[in-house]
Amino acid sequence: MTGDCGVDHGFSAQPTAQGRVVVVTGMSGAGKTLALKALEDLGFEAVDNLPLSLLSGLVWPEGTAAPRNLAIGIDIRTRDFGIAPLLAAIDRLMAETHIDVRMVFLDCDVDVLARRYSETRRRHPLAVDRPLIDGIRRERELVSPLRARPDVTVIDTSTLPPAEFRRVLALKLGLESDAGLVVFVTSFAYRNGLPREADLVFDVRFLNNPHYTPELQPLTGRDPEVAAYVGADPIFSDFFDRMTGLLTPLLPRFAAEGKSYLTIAVGCTGGRHRSVVVAERLTAWLKERGARVELRHRELDGARASLGVGT
Repeated sequence: MTGDCGVDHGFSAQPTAQGRVVVVTGMSGAGKTLALKALEDLGFEAVDNLPLSLLSGLVWPEGTAAPRNLAIGIDIRTRDFGIAPLLAAIDRLMAETHIDVRMVFLDCDVDVLARRYSETRRRHPLAVDRPLIDGIRRERELVSPLRARPDVTVIDTSTLPPAEFRRVLALKLGLESDAGLVVFVTSFAYRNGLPREADLVFDVRFLNNPHYTPELQPLTGRDPEVAAYVGADPIFSDFFDRMTGLLTPLLPRFAAEGKSYLTIAVGCTGGRHRSVVVAERLTAWLKERGARVELRHRELDGARASLGVGT
């Protein structure tokens, strides 16, 4: 992947005269504190639970020559939180040509959020007088208009370990000096649901399944024996050629349209054999063509890892 795929569509990693603001919002317990700490490490000043009335003054304090580079955490715990006021405040900031504003919405499965709160014994802000699950569902209803914005960056933290979450956040915001189109390839199990962040999904359950071969069942698609078994399927080569043939013209077009990241998900029944083999092969193919690729096997790489409530 060359040419247009190298266009920089993210923040500049170096200080500029233009102010950079990242507004971090989303579900309580989905990782807002960890996101703010990660952005602080990347050179942003981080402020959590800032009252909306103070937002403009904080971004560009009176008497200063230039706006500040800020990461601001805002959620339902914010004193004067409201969807309409928050959207209005963000739109006002975006209207300022000297400020580059991005909004990140952190999402997470209800059952994972419930487990995080149960493990830490912390109280959900909307579950003071109601069951925890009801509070989480009520919050999702309240913040859904934020997630639905076309200019928002959504990150689902349900299965992301902390280190990978920080890397995904930086890559999706383009916080690197050579930022361009980054391709995320992930394998997954259909029985655990589709990855929410997927842009393109390939179902490989039609391939011969190593699960039913006793000596291969305990192995994964990372093992050469399984890779050889899946690759020997008579339809595999034709399928892979057609899949990469589809991607070849699409990747430069995605980059040319200003997309800074693309997630390709490959799924099979259990997410351990066929999807892993295809994801590994696809990653190698992309790297051979100069693409910037991040590979993850959802069911193998610390699946259901917890970020912890308040992180």
